[in-house]
Amino acid sequence: MDVSTVFKKRMSFSFEVFPPKMDQPMEPLLETLDHLYTFDPDFISCTYGAGGTNKGRNSEICASIKKSGKAEPVTHFTCVGNSREDVKQIMQEYLDLGITNVLALRGDLPAGWEGTRGDFAHADQLIGFIHKEFPQLNIACGACPEKHPDAPSMEQDIMHLRAKQDNGATFIMTQLCHDVDAFSRFMERIRKAGVTLPVDMGLMPVLRKDPIIRMTLSNGCSIPGELATIIGKYGDNPEDFAKAGKEYTVRQIARFIDAGIDGLHIYTLNKYADVAEILGMAGIQGSPVK
Repeated sequence: MDVSTVFKKRMSFSFEVFPPKMDQPMEPLLETLDHLYTFDPDFISCTYGAGGTNKGRNSEICASIKKSGKAEPVTHFTCVGNSREDVKQIMQEYLDLGITNVLALRGDLPAGWEGTRGDFAHADQLIGFIHKEFPQLNIACGACPEKHPDAPSMEQDIMHLRAKQDNGATFIMTQLCHDVDAFSRFMERIRKAGVTLPVDMGLMPVLRKDPIIRMTLSNGCSIPGELATIIGKYGDNPEDFAKAGKEYTVRQIARFIDAGIDGLHIYTLNKYADVAEILGMAGIQGSPVK
């Protein structure tokens, strides 16, 4: 199924997971997926590690999601280390597994790398190549509502986003953003620039102090005053921080929906229980696991 068709009908709802390392068992994530299916998501995306690590387990997870028949898998795929022949081979492997939705990204560069060390320097080039060679694939692209850390300006970042659209992307999946006003400004600016694709908003639950600070800052995102207050007040008490963070995440879900997002994409961090609690607090109930 082409997941981009969902946005034509309603606001989409989806999750992101990541595969376990090669020396770790797969069963905990498969159990997490069983619980996530109870929320009837439109799709579940699966990452892989920097530089292509865990690419094999990414395929295994995506194949498992497809086989379940309970959600559509969206695989992440990056420029990093991939030649044109690599891309052709791997896309065919995805197709052979029944995986037809790809989030095409430049990808994070491993420490010490100057560029992607592949045939594509930027995501728009990768998107264009996949679109030409595999027109049967549905291609999503990424975006940073507060500007990609490597982009020299917001104007140039939006220009690259327009290039992704022009090269064949069918919807946008954003990086995390806590600032709803910044997101609304981003939406206004991309629409003025001719970017018409539906925007799937990436939301990271606030569960632990250090990871939320690290992920927020590494992605060039701001920390709004309300979140800063939670960090300052509860940062030394993990239980109180998690409670306040979950309540904050529930408020954020409502705010982003009010802002007119086309889809809500929740970064689960592979933590089913916390995500289920947040969704329950937000009035989104799953069914019992069968």
